[in-house]
This record gives sequence, structure tokens and C-alpha cells, in this order.
Amino acid sequence: MTTTQTPQAPVLGSDGHGGEAPPVVSNAPRPWIRAVLAVALLVVLIFGIRYAIFAWKHASTDDATIDADAVAITSKVTERVDRILVDTNEPVRKGQLLVQLDDRDERQKLAQAIAERDAAVAQADAAEANVALVRDQQGAQERQGVGAIAQANAAITVAHEQDVSAELQVPIAQIEGMDATRQYQAAQSATQSAVENLAKANADFERASSLVATGDMPQAQLDSARAAKFAAEASAQQATVNEKQARDNVTAAELKLRSQEANARSAQAGVPSGRGQLITARGHYQESGAPSRVPAAQAAAQAARAQIQTAQAQLRFAQDQLVDTQIRSPIDGYVGEKDVETGVTVSPGQAIMQVVPASHIFVTANYKETQLGDIHVGQPVDITVDAYKGVNFRGQVEAISPASQNLFSLIPAQNATGNFVKVTQRVPVRIVFDHPDSRYALRPGMSVETNISIR
Repeated sequence: MTTTQTPQAPVLGSDGHGGEAPPVVSNAPRPWIRAVLAVALLVVLIFGIRYAIFAWKHASTDDATIDADAVAITSKVTERVDRILVDTNEPVRKGQLLVQLDDRDERQKLAQAIAERDAAVAQADAAEANVALVRDQQGAQERQGVGAIAQANAAITVAHEQDVSAELQVPIAQIEGMDATRQYQAAQSATQSAVENLAKANADFERASSLVATGDMPQAQLDSARAAKFAAEASAQQATVNEKQARDNVTAAELKLRSQEANARSAQAGVPSGRGQLITARGHYQESGAPSRVPAAQAAAQAARAQIQTAQAQLRFAQDQLVDTQIRSPIDGYVGEKDVETGVTVSPGQAIMQVVPASHIFVTANYKETQLGDIHVGQPVDITVDAYKGVNFRGQVEAISPASQNLFSLIPAQNATGNFVKVTQRVPVRIVFDHPDSRYALRPGMSVETNISIR
């Protein structure tokens, strides 16, 4: 079969001569590009609308961290650290012993407080027994008063006889005084002689020491001189003692003489004194029947009972001090930071360690003040933790801080200085987890993002 080709007409160029025809370029986009752009625009539109709706319904911030009310473990007493039973990052239970302080002083104070309490109880018992004793004594003293009156009458009679006897004792005391004076003079002479002998013995000893040092005298003579010196010192000391004793004897004799003279004068006044004793005995008899003695004893017993309460309070304080030497964890948690070592002396209020709670972990989210108008307590919150990508936690707003972060800073800004530049402040919002997942360890300080559902 024969194929017939139709001849092509030549294409004229711009110069009118024949040549190749140029390609035709079209400005219309290709169909697949238009499809991709349409899909991309649709996706952006969908996600943009979703984001706008989400942003309209939620208040979001990434200025947020996981937080916890860490407990500072402090000491209540001033004591030395005896043992530390936990270490940093170690889990602890509520009531677990963390630090044992040296408790020897506290045990001694407790024993003293127990003894004082027992003594107070004994004193109260004695005071109550004294009430009955006062009643018995009152009756006995009334009877004694009767006897004292009779005795005073007898004393008047005896006073006459004592007057005669006292006058005879005065000359005897004078003679004893003169003997004591002579003995004292002899003791003075003996002391003077002993002092002179001691001076001679000291001189002989010094001379012998010099001669022995130069080799002109044997050591035996120095020893003999030393012994003579010691003997002279002993004699001088004994003579001094004898002189002092003799002087004391003179003084005693003088006192005895004056006493005998006073006794004579007293005996002379015995009769008036006896009459005075009679008056006194009658007064004691009346005093023994005073009606206020028993009530006074009863009041003393009540005061003694009150002292028991004071002693018991001191005992409880000592018991508390002993208990305070054992520092225990107040919560379940983890030891976050340990600031002491064994052997260090801690003071009341001094921080020993930090315990981070194992539960009640919350989020502190710092929201701008412009976002607070729609945030209220109880609103649900979506929480994402940077450490766990793709995991969504649920929570709710528990509290809103009463002031901004700036107000609690070390140096708060003073906006009334005339140089005020308005800066958007951030206010802390506390968010609690609804159901923390135990598979994910949430630690204070972790960065999170929060989205509060406000509509």
C-alpha cells in the first residue's frame, strides 16, 4: 500500500526567507500546579480557621513551669548533727527520720524535769500533810503555853540563885585572864628566838650553797645546812602557831571575863526577865489559839499544788525538746537539696534540707495581664510538657495570684517616678492536674505550655 505525503508549505522567517518555525510559549499555569496551590490554600485556610477558633476559645502561654510547694526542713533546737539518714534525690515517706541530732543534753534536761516534777509532787504532799500537822501543833502549843507560864514563874525564883553564882565566877575569870597573858608573853619570846634561828639557818644555807658551787665545801655540809634551814622554818612556824594560840587564849579569857560579868549583870536582872518571860508565855498561849494558822497552811498546800502544774509544763517542754532532736519528714516526697553534714551545729530555723512533695504537683503559668479578663478559677486547661512530646495532660485553674510578678520582685518598679514606661505585666496562675499519669515523672522546674479554655 502506497502512502501519499502532502508537502508542507515552507515557513517564512522574519526576513522573508524560508526557515524553522519558533516554539510557541504559553503563560497559562499547568493544571497540576493549580491543583497543588488550591489544596495548599485549602489546608492553610482550614488550619488557620481552626487556629483562630482555638485562639479565640483559649488563653495560651509558654511562660509556665511545673511547680511544687517544697518544704524547708529546719531544726527547732541548737544541737550538733549526729547522723544524716537520707541523701539528695532519695525518696522519703511522711514521718521518716531524716536527721538525728545529738540528744545527750536534752536527755539530761528531761531527767532533771522529771526530778523537779517529782519534787513538786512531794512538796505538795508535804504541804497537805502540814495542814493536819498545824492542827495538831495548835493543840499542843496551847498545852505548852500553860506549861511555859508555870516555867516563867519558876524562872523568877531561879534568877535569884543565878545572881549569887554569877558574882562568884567573875574573880575566877580574872585569874584565868592573867595566866593567859603570861603564856602569851612567853610565846612571843619563843617566836622571836625561832625567827632569829631561821635567819641564821638561811644565812648558813646561802653561804654553804656558794661554797659548794665553788667546790670549797662538800655536798654533805650543804645537805646539813638545808636540813637545819627546814628545821628552823618548822620551829618558826610552830612558834608562830603557839603565839597565835596563846593570843587566842588571852582573847578567850577576856571574853570569858566579860561573859561572866555580863552573866552577873544578867543574873541581877533575872527577876525582871522572869517576869517578862511570864508575860511572853501568856502571849504565846494566846497566839497558839489564833484561828488563821490552819487556813494559812491550806493556802500553802494549794500553792504547792500549783507548782506541780509548772513542773509538768517544764517536763512537757523537755520532752518536746528531746523529740525535736529527731527531725522527720512532714510529707511524702524527695530530698531535693541537703545543706548540712554530720558534725555541724545547727540553730533553730536554720534550713537543713529541702523536701519536694511527691504529690500535689501543679503548674505556675505566667499569663499577661491582658489575658486575665477571661480567666477564672475552675476553668479546664490543656497542658503539654516539653519533656513528653505528644502527651496531653488535663488540669484546671486553681488560683490566680493577687499581684503580678513584678510586685514580688526584690526591687519592685515604682511607676510614680515620672519615668514610667508601660510594660505588660504577667500574673502567676496556679493550675492543678486532674489525673496525673504515674508513667510520666513530673518534676518541678520542667517547662510546659498551657491552654486555658475560656469560652
